[in-house]
Amino acid sequence: MIVNIIKARQSFAEMAELDDAAFPLDRVALTLAMEEYPGLDLLQYLKRLDTLAARAEVLIGRDRTPAGIIECINEVLFVQEGLRGNSEDYYNPQNYYLNEVLDRKLGIPITLSVVYMEVAKRIGFPIAGLGFPEHFLVKHMAGDREIIIDPFNLGRTLTMKDCQELLDKMGKSDESMNPTLLQPMGNRAIITRILYNLKGIYEQNEQDYEALSVIEKILLLNPGIPSEVRDRGLLYMQAGLFAKALSDLEYYLAHSTGSRDLSSIKNHNKTLRDIVCAVN
Repeated sequence: MIVNIIKARQSFAEMAELDDAAFPLDRVALTLAMEEYPGLDLLQYLKRLDTLAARAEVLIGRDRTPAGIIECINEVLFVQEGLRGNSEDYYNPQNYYLNEVLDRKLGIPITLSVVYMEVAKRIGFPIAGLGFPEHFLVKHMAGDREIIIDPFNLGRTLTMKDCQELLDKMGKSDESMNPTLLQPMGNRAIITRILYNLKGIYEQNEQDYEALSVIEKILLLNPGIPSEVRDRGLLYMQAGLFAKALSDLEYYLAHSTGSRDLSSIKNHNKTLRDIVCAVN
C-alpha cells in the first residue's frame, strides 16, 4: 500500500508540472484519488467516461444543435446513469473523488461538472468550467450566445435571472450577476478548487494526515503559496516533524507581511528552533 501511495504522489507531481493546455482534467482528478484509494484502476475509470460519451454520441445522431447535444448528454448522465447531486451528504469527502462519483453516482457541483466536461470533450462539444461562487457551473459558447448548465441539478440550463437566484440562495444577495462570475476556469484551477474544498472538510473533521496530503497537492500545483506553506508547517509541527515545520514557518514569515497571525507564528518558530537545536 505504501508503494502505491508513493507512486500516486509521484504521478500527481509529474502532471502538476504540465502547462494548462496539456493538463488532463480527467487523469489528474483520478490521480489525486489514487492516494486515498491505492488500488484504484485509473484506466478503468477513463474507459467508463469513454463509454458514457459513446452512449451520448449514439443518442445525438444527426442532431448536432447545442440544445440537442445537451439534451442527449443529460439523458445519458442523469436519466440512464442516474448521476445526481448529493444534497443530503454534501460534505462527504467521497463526493470530491471522481472514482467515487462514478461508482456511487453522487457528487457535488464541481465533480459532476468534471464528468460533464469530460463526456462533452469526448464527443467534440466544447464545455468550459465556471468558478461561480460556491456552486460550480459549466457553459457552452454557441456563437455569441452562452448556454450555462448546472450539472448538480440534472444539467438544467440557466438564464441570467436563474444565476442571480443561485447567488441569492448561496447567501450572496448583495452581489449582482456580472460577466466576471462566468469566466472560464483552467483545468489546473479546477483541480485546485477541488483540493481547497477537500482541505476544508478534512480540517473540519480534524483528519490531519488527509489534510496534509491535500495541502501537498495544492503546493505541487501552486508552488510557494505562503498560507499553504504555513498550514503545512503547522500540521508538520503537530505530527512531530519539527525540522520540516520550522522550515515552512520560516518561509511563511519571510514571505508574509501584515498578516494577523505573524506574532503567533513567530512564537511557534521560537519553540521549534529550541526543539531542533536541542535534538542536534
